[in-house]
Amino acid sequence: MGGRGVLLTSNLPQLQNLIKRDPVSYKEEFLQQWNHYDSIRQIFQINPDEQAQHFRELVSFISQVAQCYPKETKDFPSHLSTLLLENYGTLTPDTRKTLVQNLVMLRNKDVITSIELLKSLFPLLPRTTSSTLRAFIRKTILSDIRTANLRTKNHKLNRAVQAMLFTMVERGMDAEVVGDKGKLRSAGPTSDKTANNGEDAMWAVILTKELWRKGIWTDAKPVSIVALGCFHPVMKVQSASIHFFLGSDDEKEDSDDEDDEGPDVRALHHRREVNKKRRGDDKKLQKQLNAAKKLLSRVMGAHKLCVLSFYTYIVKYLTYHQLRVPSILVALAQSVHDLTPPDALTPVVQKLAAEFVHPGVGSEVIAAGINSIREVCRRQPWAMEEDLLGDLIEYRRSRDKAVTAAARGLLQLYREVNPGMLKRRERGKDASIGMSKGGQPLPFGHSADAAVDIEGLMKLREEERSSANNDGEDDEAAAWEGWDVETDSDSESESEGWIDVDSEGDNVEVSDSEDERESAPKPPGEADAGIDPNPNRISTLATTKILTPADFALLNDLRIQAATKAIESGGGSKAKRKLEALEANKRAMQTGSSDGTFISENDILGSRKKAKADYAERIASIEKGREGREKYGSLKGKKNKESPSSSTNREKARNKPIMMILSSGAVRGKKKASLREKQQKLRAHIERAKKSYH
Repeated sequence: MGGRGVLLTSNLPQLQNLIKRDPVSYKEEFLQQWNHYDSIRQIFQINPDEQAQHFRELVSFISQVAQCYPKETKDFPSHLSTLLLENYGTLTPDTRKTLVQNLVMLRNKDVITSIELLKSLFPLLPRTTSSTLRAFIRKTILSDIRTANLRTKNHKLNRAVQAMLFTMVERGMDAEVVGDKGKLRSAGPTSDKTANNGEDAMWAVILTKELWRKGIWTDAKPVSIVALGCFHPVMKVQSASIHFFLGSDDEKEDSDDEDDEGPDVRALHHRREVNKKRRGDDKKLQKQLNAAKKLLSRVMGAHKLCVLSFYTYIVKYLTYHQLRVPSILVALAQSVHDLTPPDALTPVVQKLAAEFVHPGVGSEVIAAGINSIREVCRRQPWAMEEDLLGDLIEYRRSRDKAVTAAARGLLQLYREVNPGMLKRRERGKDASIGMSKGGQPLPFGHSADAAVDIEGLMKLREEERSSANNDGEDDEAAAWEGWDVETDSDSESESEGWIDVDSEGDNVEVSDSEDERESAPKPPGEADAGIDPNPNRISTLATTKILTPADFALLNDLRIQAATKAIESGGGSKAKRKLEALEANKRAMQTGSSDGTFISENDILGSRKKAKADYAERIASIEKGREGREKYGSLKGKKNKESPSSSTNREKARNKPIMMILSSGAVRGKKKASLREKQQKLRAHIERAKKSYH
C-alpha cells in the first residue's frame, strides 16, 4: 500500500485517471494531494515564485477531479478566484493562464455557475496585458452567455451580467478628466500597478455591443448601458458608444463580411499541405477553388478587368477528365472581353483544342471544347489562329449532331466578325460581298462607330401613329406599369411653371401626347400616307421621347414580323438566323435574364441527345407512370371471384412446371413407396369415392 501511494503521488495524470474510474477507492490518495495543495497554496500566497510549476500541476489535477469530490472541493473555485483578483499583479503569466483555464474547466463541468465565472472574468479584462489571454477571456464570456440563451432566454443570468456591466460603466462617471485625450485622473496605483483610465467602461461597452450585434440581447437594457457610455468622461468610451447609435459598427461588420466572401486561394493550398490528408479534402478544395474562379471570372467579364495571371493559372485545369470541368470552361469564357489581349488567350485556345477536340475523346467532349472556343472567340475574335480555325470548322461534317452544331456555330461566328480568316468557299455569300466592298474587321483596341439609329424605330413610330385612337397618357402609364419610377406629388404644379426657351430655330418635339404629336407640323420629308419615301432616313423618336419597356417589347415584335416577312419572301439563311436571334432576345426580355455577359454550363455542353435525368425528374416520371393504375399486387385468383382472395394451393400445384413437379417430394415419395403403402392408399381412395357417391 505504501509503495502504491508513493507511485501515485509522483504521477498525477495516472492518479487522475484512476480517480475518474473509481472515486471511492482512491479517496485517500486524493485527500493526501488536497492537503498537499492546501499547504503549497499558503506558501504560494507568500512567495508566488516558489514551487510555481508544482502548484500549477496540483491546480490542474484538482480541477479535473473536482466533480468526483464536491464536498471536499467546495472552496476550491473561491481559492482560484481570490488568487486571480487579489494577487493578479504578482502572478506570472503562466500561472494567470492556468488559473483562468481551470476556472473555465470548472464551469464546463458544472462545478460553478455562469454567474460565478463571469464575476471572476469581468474584472480581469481591463487588467490583463496579454492579448492571447484577453482574447480567451472575451471569447469565453461571449460563448458562455450565448450558450445560456441558446434555447430560451436565461433572464436570471442576463440581469446579473447587465448589472455588472452597468456597474463597470458607472464606476468612472464622476471621475475628473485630465489632458486633451480624455483620460481620468489617477487616484493612485491599483494592486496590479496600473491606473484606471476607463478600461472597465470600455470593455463593458464593447461586450454589450457584441452581444447586441449577435442577437443575444435585444431588449432595452443593453441600449441603456451603451447610452450611459455616451456620457462617460473618457473620450474613447464616448466614441465607442456613439458609433453604436450611428450604425458605423454595422457598416464595418458588413464590409468585413464582404471581404470574407471570396475564398483565399493561397490559404486553401497551404491548409491542404499542412493539415492531415483526408479522402474528401481534394473535392472540398476543388469546390472552393471553382467558386473562386467563377467569382473572379464574372468580375473580370462584367468590369472588363485584365488579370493576365488568371489565364496562366487556369490552363492546367483545362483537361476533359478534370472534376467539374464545365464550370471551369464557363469561368474561362466569362472572364474574356474585347479588351483582353489576344496574346494571352491564344495559348488557352490552343490548349482547349489539344485537350478537347481530337479523335481520342467522345463526341460530348468535342462539342464542349468547340463551344468553349466559340464563346472565348465571340468576346475576343483575334485569339484564334487561322490554321486552327480551319481544322475546327472541318468538324461540321461530323455525324454527331452536337459536334456539327458547335462547328457550324464557330463558322457562322467568323463569317460575321472576321471572314478573312476563312477560306473562300467557307465565307458565304454575305461575307464575300462585304469583303468585296472593302469591309474589314476592327483591329484589337479599336472601338466601333457610335450608333446613330435604332433598327426598326421608324416602324415603331408608324405603329404609334396607327394606334392614335387610344389615349396617349393612359398608354404611357400602362407601359410603365410594374416598374419602379420615382414620382413627385407636385409634378403637375411644377410643370405649369415651366417657360418656353428659344431653341434657335430647331423644332424639337418634347410632348409625349399622341394628339399633340399628330397636330404638330410634320417635316417636309414625311408623307401623310405613312409610306416612307426614304427608307434610310434616321428617326428622331429616341431623342424626343423616353422609350418605355413596352416600347422596346413592341419594337422587338416589329422586328420579328419584318424578319418573318423576309423569310417568306426568300430571305435565305441570314434572315432565319436573324429571326432566331430576335426570338431569343424576346425570351430573354420575358424571363429577365442577362444580356449574354454570363453564360451557363448548357451553353458549353450544347445540345445533347438525352440529358441524364436528376432525382426529381426520375421521381416525377415514376409518379406519372402510376397514374390511373391499380395498386401493386398479384391479380391471380381474384378476377372471377365475388370476394377477393388468392388462389388455393391445389390451383397453384396444378399450374406448376413439370420439371418442378418431378423434383418434388411427393413425386419422389410415390416412386419409393412400398407395396403395402400403395395398397393402403388405393383402399383409402376407394372408400372416399364410395362416400362421395352415396
